Amino acid sequence: MRDSELQDLLAFMAVSRARSFRGAGATQGVAASSLSAAVRRLEERLGVRLFNRTTRSVALTDAGARLMERLAPALDGVATALNGLNEDRDAVRGTLRLNVPHAVARMVLPALLPRFLALHPGIDAEVTAEDGFVDVLGQGFDAGVRYDERLEQDMIAVPIGPRSDRFVTVAAPAYLDRHGTPAHPEELVRHAAIRHRFLHGVSLAWEYERDGRVLKIAPPPRLLTNSLELQRAAVVDGLGVAMSFEGFYRDLIDTGQVVEILADWSTPFTGAFLYYSGRRYLPAPLRAFVDFLRVEAKS
Repeated sequence: MRDSELQDLLAFMAVSRARSFRGAGATQGVAASSLSAAVRRLEERLGVRLFNRTTRSVALTDAGARLMERLAPALDGVATALNGLNEDRDAVRGTLRLNVPHAVARMVLPALLPRFLALHPGIDAEVTAEDGFVDVLGQGFDAGVRYDERLEQDMIAVPIGPRSDRFVTVAAPAYLDRHGTPAHPEELVRHAAIRHRFLHGVSLAWEYERDGRVLKIAPPPRLLTNSLELQRAAVVDGLGVAMSFEGFYRDLIDTGQVVEILADWSTPFTGAFLYYSGRRYLPAPLRAFVDFLRVEAKS
């Protein structure tokens, strides 16, 4: 069925229910003449008269009544389906699927996700923590969280969590008592290091900056792991020196279990971003989460 044929049938339905071209036009927001032309086209196509028209009234013919009887349930069903689709579009329910780094899963989401889910009882969340950059749409995620230098240019980015972060270098007091406290990043090559390795096998050098000078240091690893919890435990036990997000070690620094070193070489960087495709229609759970983050950014 062509769109024009459907429009003619809808015009017939409107006039049938209003028993008037003028009344149907008022409810539909169209001119009575347009409805009259639509009904005339339908009658010509079917080869039957659908209405008996007088100057004072419009009444269905027997053929028109039979068509109305058969057509009404079908078109009402279409209207119900479209209304249901609109409700699904506007309802805030479904599953929010996120891909985030381990550090964000530990330091950022615990302060945000429970409050967001409490505001939206109809939304569930699935969070996958991994440090590599992934094709979020290709792997079935609604959005990802990464830092500025790892964002693709065709993605929309929304700030999430603290807007400033920094890396800290830490060691246990007992380790520093045994091996001394490095006064310069280059001295780290003589120390045991607890380093992070991504699942794809890469272990990044530690980067330091001061007065415009940037140093990349790759101290020999005593422990190489992708487990942040194991790294924390190893630092506390005095196995070596580690470098990671400040928030990951802040509680241990505050309680004296570890000591920050080389603080004057630590430079702040921009916090994390939620990123997603710039497609026009966002899933309702993602749209709600983006709106939530924008409100958070203003508070």
